[in-house]
Amino acid sequence: MDPQKLPYPRWVILVLGFFINAAVGMTTYAWSLFIAPLQQQFGWSRTAIALAFSICCLCYGAASFVAGRLTDRYGPKMVVFFGGLLLGCGFFLTGYIQEKWQLYLTYGLMSGCGAGLIYLPPVGLAPKWWPDRKALATGVIVLGLGIGSSLMAPVSNWIIENLSWRYVFRYCGVIMALISCLPGLLLTAPPDGWSPHGRTDADQSGANGKPARYRDYTYEESIRSRQFWLLYLTYFFTASAGLLVTGHIAAFGTDSGLTPGLAAGAVMALTITNAATRIGSGYFADRFGSKRYFTIISLIQGAALGALYYTGSSPALLWLTAAVIGWNYGAIFTLFPALCVQFFGSGAQNSNYGLLFTAWGIAGFFGPFSGGFLRDMTGTYITPFIMASALGFLALVLVLINRPPAPKEA
Repeated sequence: MDPQKLPYPRWVILVLGFFINAAVGMTTYAWSLFIAPLQQQFGWSRTAIALAFSICCLCYGAASFVAGRLTDRYGPKMVVFFGGLLLGCGFFLTGYIQEKWQLYLTYGLMSGCGAGLIYLPPVGLAPKWWPDRKALATGVIVLGLGIGSSLMAPVSNWIIENLSWRYVFRYCGVIMALISCLPGLLLTAPPDGWSPHGRTDADQSGANGKPARYRDYTYEESIRSRQFWLLYLTYFFTASAGLLVTGHIAAFGTDSGLTPGLAAGAVMALTITNAATRIGSGYFADRFGSKRYFTIISLIQGAALGALYYTGSSPALLWLTAAVIGWNYGAIFTLFPALCVQFFGSGAQNSNYGLLFTAWGIAGFFGPFSGGFLRDMTGTYITPFIMASALGFLALVLVLINRPPAPKEA
């Protein structure tokens, strides 16, 4: 197909997806900054406050699966537009809560579902528009997650110190709705049979222009495979470890004697590398292989999580360790979509990755909530961080034993 007949150049999908994912990043990664203000105003426990974050992540993952199925059937536009409205309204209303159930409803349910609806469609479209640079294209889009979160941390800290935590939710809710709804209306899949400029027919079919010998897995075939569920468990373990730290690192810093500003520095370090890894990890995965690269960062992550507790009293060490954890954790948002395509093809990527991403949602409930519960029970973060380290090493074992399924005959 003539590239001139496309609705827009294929790089536009990266820009649209970047802004949409920036709204998603604003939703979750600065959450630990709100723990102290909420405790101070309402007297709620860490467990109760962490439950709101856990509900948000659980709804986020579940809604992503729904978004994938809806996008495969109806296209991405209205899925993202409605999700952006839900996300913005939920965040805005959180600025007016007075009771825990209101926090769980607005931030947990509404914002979580909205984030899930807008996250998946551009990520699922990336390998279709960029079959020649799957991991890198996905990395550019999910870079928005990291940029949104890295900007959210200092902005939130300034607003909390100078105004109130409530204004963070009110102002940012409006911004999040705008930067997700408007780009969402422009999202579209490439036309059937389209291939990017410079790729020959042989790239898309078999040798000498003959029909391809193998085809992509269908959604039903993918979920019946052992490899899919091993990927699912790997995603759950990796995300649980990362989200436990993300949800508590600022509170851990203040527990260790740091000022709120210095503790917020750990959040910023984590979110900055969490952003940078989206591009860097996409490049390394395309060059060296997604599985090989994931093996390396899983080993480093397990060690960094095991050392985290002992860095709390030193701002420099805490920020450095947070940066390493942020890089390794953020890489999963590039690697797992790429692994999903590598294992099962791009034909049912929206549905396949939508289901796979529910592992992140379950991890988002389990990781932060268990971290808050264990902290309240023991009075220290050493047990939660040891658990996070163990989960990181479990993910390493699973990725080593998993192999792509046999190709399907066309």
